Amino acid sequence: MLPDKSGYFSEFGGKYVPETLMYALNELDEVYKKIKGSRTFREEFLYYLKQYAGRPTPLYFARELTRKLGGAKIYLKREDLCHTGAHKINNAVGQALLARKLNKKRIIAETGAGQHGVAAATAAALFGMKCAVYMGREDMKRQALNVYRMKLLGAEVIPVESGTRTLKDAINEAIRDWVTNVRTTHYLIGSCVGPHPYPSIVRDFQSVIGEESRKQFLAVQGKLPDYLLACVGGGSNAIGLFHPFYKDKVKFIGVEAAGRGLKTGRHSAPLSKGSVGILHGMRSYLMQDSGGQICETHSVSAGLDYPGVGPEHSYYKKIGRAEYVSATDSQAIDAFRQLCETEGIIPALESAHALAYLKVLAKKTTEKQTVIVCLSGRGDKDLDIVTKKDKY
Repeated sequence: MLPDKSGYFSEFGGKYVPETLMYALNELDEVYKKIKGSRTFREEFLYYLKQYAGRPTPLYFARELTRKLGGAKIYLKREDLCHTGAHKINNAVGQALLARKLNKKRIIAETGAGQHGVAAATAAALFGMKCAVYMGREDMKRQALNVYRMKLLGAEVIPVESGTRTLKDAINEAIRDWVTNVRTTHYLIGSCVGPHPYPSIVRDFQSVIGEESRKQFLAVQGKLPDYLLACVGGGSNAIGLFHPFYKDKVKFIGVEAAGRGLKTGRHSAPLSKGSVGILHGMRSYLMQDSGGQICETHSVSAGLDYPGVGPEHSYYKKIGRAEYVSATDSQAIDAFRQLCETEGIIPALESAHALAYLKVLAKKTTEKQTVIVCLSGRGDKDLDIVTKKDKY
């Protein structure tokens, strides 16, 4: 299975970074290859996922939501029940253990919605490491609760004032820090983006989502699901769900943020409306103009407000392995409210984009078919946004 030795998924991926980072990336690649097949490392990783993060998470049959929408039976993979409230802890724990193998005492991270920042700060506290989290000023306003959580956990939260002051700019500043402090610092990237080997590392640590889903669904249904559905920003929760089913006859659907509408240009949907380019050390689908300049993005969800996507998702799009669609801000908020009212579950606005597409899927499917939706996180962090803005 891709990537190849150079870190490419066909034409996507690679390692487009300053020379000063090549040693760190090569070292990371070499160490990760050694520990990836290590039974001891795998057992330690799974120990913390079980005893600390609370895995396995449930696979819940959403009976009322299924009844209301019709069509395929809906199962929710409850990543919102993980410690810290999202799937991000899976990768954070894995990379923190990896940083220990690299003898790095300091962790830096970027964050948009704050969930990765919280997870990175949590893992750093757990393993006695220093932690700095870069976060755009606009996202800090939108996600004030998570900023406070990170500080409580001992992390330094560094506001980013450049550009649109959102996730893209936070990544830019984190990379600058890493270039300066590469010998002592591990950059704990939160999604399946960036230069090789990060997309593979994040995918592998998040594949626990799909591995558990497969076992749980087979135990309940005695067969595999017909559809897998997940939101896609950078795409870590989606790739974690999809990857273990790659060789199976299961359809993958990724849902991007259409923002105020794909025709308005105010969205975050590079797979739907972007073109191939280079950003943050990788070649992938991006939101860019004809001159290759990155376009301003928009989403009601800070975690999906990113102008690129992981290279493996770009590869899935190219070969037709996955279908990529989109949901607007208003559709996501409607789905957010619907899950609250029908199942008593408050989802993250990121996850609500995937839930929004269920209305479309219901019209294409029958009650004999099934779908697993990755409920990537809980919605406590988004309550202020939803209560203040009913119309988008």
